[in-house]
Amino acid sequence: MKKIIILLIASAGLFASCTDLEVTPTSFVTEENYFKTQDDAIASVTAVYASLSLDPGEQSLFGRNLYFLTDMGSDYTAAGVSATNPQVRAMSSLTHDATNDRVQVAWRQIYNGINRANVSIDNIPKVAGTDAVKTRLINEAKFIRALLYFQAVRLWGGVPIVLHEPTSIQLESLKSKRATVDEVYTQIITDLKDAENLPSTYPSTDVGRATSGAAKAILAKVYLTRKDYPNAILKAREVINGGYGYALFESFADIFNKAKKNGKEHIFSVQFEPNQAGNGSSGSTFQSTSFTGFTATEPADIISDVALFYDIYAAGDTRRDVSYAKTLPIPGTANIYTFPKPIFKKYLDLTNLATPGNVAINFPIIRYADILLSLAEAINEQGAPTAEAYELINQVRRRAFGKPITTPDATVDLSGLNQTTFRAAIQEERKKEFVQEGQRWFDLVRWGTLVTEVKKVTAKNSVSERNNLYPIPQSERNIDPVGLPQNPGY
Repeated sequence: MKKIIILLIASAGLFASCTDLEVTPTSFVTEENYFKTQDDAIASVTAVYASLSLDPGEQSLFGRNLYFLTDMGSDYTAAGVSATNPQVRAMSSLTHDATNDRVQVAWRQIYNGINRANVSIDNIPKVAGTDAVKTRLINEAKFIRALLYFQAVRLWGGVPIVLHEPTSIQLESLKSKRATVDEVYTQIITDLKDAENLPSTYPSTDVGRATSGAAKAILAKVYLTRKDYPNAILKAREVINGGYGYALFESFADIFNKAKKNGKEHIFSVQFEPNQAGNGSSGSTFQSTSFTGFTATEPADIISDVALFYDIYAAGDTRRDVSYAKTLPIPGTANIYTFPKPIFKKYLDLTNLATPGNVAINFPIIRYADILLSLAEAINEQGAPTAEAYELINQVRRRAFGKPITTPDATVDLSGLNQTTFRAAIQEERKKEFVQEGQRWFDLVRWGTLVTEVKKVTAKNSVSERNNLYPIPQSERNIDPVGLPQNPGY
């Protein structure tokens, strides 16, 4: 029987450090007439990257769908009036169950990307081409596979580890039992260690791919999540001191300025381009769900509690007015519109508010500020904050207040904290820094504070310990209920 390989054929050089994205429709090819040339190998890895930003007929994984779990499933985001899907509203109120379609789609999208990576990893060795290029492409696919498993293991706990493309369409051969959490993390670390051998940069004509610096950065987050603080410190320092050229933007606003996308702070980003939602595939829908025009109509994605989030920024903290908008200038007029409640702003293209499908602002998977705060957190968890840990968090704070980043400033710098109060300071900075960046739920679960923090939001008071994991989709368990036992509480 011929093995059928489902590929999204697209232009090379899609994601991360520096590139634009241009994608053409999906196509179906058989192994008999594919994986012959190096161009075939490049196209297959492009399809792996594309799984992050495109999904025909559906909101893409990092274009908004994962946000339902990582942000709306936390304390600061809720479903607004414009969110009419009852499954989305259930996610917002944390009353979702194993049949929730957003959870099912996230599982499918993650495993779709993993399967594409497996196809590339299995088949690239047989194509004609240089060994160096083939090895690089395989390691790029391993990076994406690791990234997707990192999402999956944190969302669901132990999940099936699938490392090769299917060789049969028989149901029994497609079943995969849940691995343990430790086994999944072992695989993630193995793939990322291979990806550390990727180039640190690419030529200007072929950029935007996974790099060695990105692999080290994700490894640092993996170790931090595992509470393996020595290795988290080691990898974060390698990112900072490895000569990659990463640094904080001087202005917080530049992180989401489409003219400065893939800049020095962006270690790895999912790329979104104008009109990417065409051809029946959905790219980023963050603008259209955050902004419904200059009217009082409530958008689909709203702040769950203004007092707990918008109002917490100190005077002069520039992050508030980049993350949220209370007012916006109406294009083509001299008028300023005031919204009834602040709206999310990071993914608004203020040069093109009239055409939400044209949004071209990338989604940051990991940026340099995350590494600084992660290293500070890991150092503190070793016993107490050090001078290095203070400098790391203070650089982030100085930038937030528009101060010179590397110059000590007593007006904003933290000092004199113990381990407990420094831990609280790190948690507060992350809360303010990473609004709508898919970090909040993961942070709260890692800190063991999800239930405590989410209970502060009245509309989310049904939260319980079960919400530290998501349910295994019932559609998957219907295929193999024994091999995929359900998470507690579902």
